[in-house]
Amino acid sequence: MRTLSHFDFKDKRVLLRADLDVPIDDNGDVKDDFRLKLLVPTVKLLLKKKAKQIIIIGHMDSPEGKVVPNLKMDKVALRLIKLLGRNVYKTRDCIKIKIPPDEKVVLLENLRFHAEEEKNDDAFAQQLACYADIYVNNAFATCHRAHASMHAITKFLPGCVGLQVQKEIENLDLSKMQKPIVALLGGAKLKTKIPIIQRMLILASKVLVGGGMIFTFYSAKRLEIGQSLCDNDYLDNARMMINNDKLVLPRDIVVAKASLTEGIKTVPYDKMPKDMIGLDLGEMTIAEFKQELSKAATIIWNGPLGYYEKKPFGDSTVEIAKFMGTLNCNKIVGGGDTADLIHKEGLDKNFSFISSGGGAALEILSGKELVAIKALEEQKL
Repeated sequence: MRTLSHFDFKDKRVLLRADLDVPIDDNGDVKDDFRLKLLVPTVKLLLKKKAKQIIIIGHMDSPEGKVVPNLKMDKVALRLIKLLGRNVYKTRDCIKIKIPPDEKVVLLENLRFHAEEEKNDDAFAQQLACYADIYVNNAFATCHRAHASMHAITKFLPGCVGLQVQKEIENLDLSKMQKPIVALLGGAKLKTKIPIIQRMLILASKVLVGGGMIFTFYSAKRLEIGQSLCDNDYLDNARMMINNDKLVLPRDIVVAKASLTEGIKTVPYDKMPKDMIGLDLGEMTIAEFKQELSKAATIIWNGPLGYYEKKPFGDSTVEIAKFMGTLNCNKIVGGGDTADLIHKEGLDKNFSFISSGGGAALEILSGKELVAIKALEEQKL
């Protein structure tokens, strides 16, 4: 894998693919600049290496090939100016434009305003490539997508990974993690977590499971799950895993009626009321999970443990996050909703590494190749 150390950037124009898909409010203002902050070290290093010009490209949300005013990059440019402490020139579009040669740092408009980006269109990628001499991929959160600015672009420009992508790949390498490993896996649907659960059942000492996907396991055991979520298409997958001694399912769950405000109580996992929805982990399960986590040399966490967006059903996720912060071990967070919650609770400093990409982190931890990284590795430019 080529990194920034493999190129001489002096007097070169650099096309820098970045993670710009940040949360915004109704006015388009940036609510969380975590991903933008991760871009800063790579930009500063390229400037230190005397790059002639840095052209930043990226996307925001999914406008499906249409121009959506609220998803323009203007506010992102303003935040980057603040973070970098220098001017960032923002263009009106990302293709068929003239880039001012005297502007050191340039930000192109939202790539996904063009449908060709997500279609991995060669012609679109070639138009982006014509702006620069070297391509740098620092957009880890999109590395599992075969999109034009991530995949097709590697046909037209010699490239490497930026500092953040390099850091992500190194920190998510299971072969280098100290054992014993304890995996804490949550989330709503079992479908997306099957590969990582299967891999962790081989490599980890324990796999603690929370979130809505627990009810697919309970249903596989022919237990009552009330009105809770269930991935009926994946019951056979659950049946193949439930008898593994490493798999730890919740012993008690917090339930409520459909209103989510009535009938809130904790019940044993095998005493689920038919008219209730399971929404969080009970105290016995939290205590058991804490006990297992305290035995780990490395903890890998991906996915919330309850319906954390709605109070009080995020209590277990927050309590476990705070507890993990007290442990003296390697603590890896696999991005996505889990990372968002940790940032919101101000617990960032208590974790060894927090990934910037949920889907991409999940693929690496599941043992899959990231298509954008593979494309760079196979370059012959």
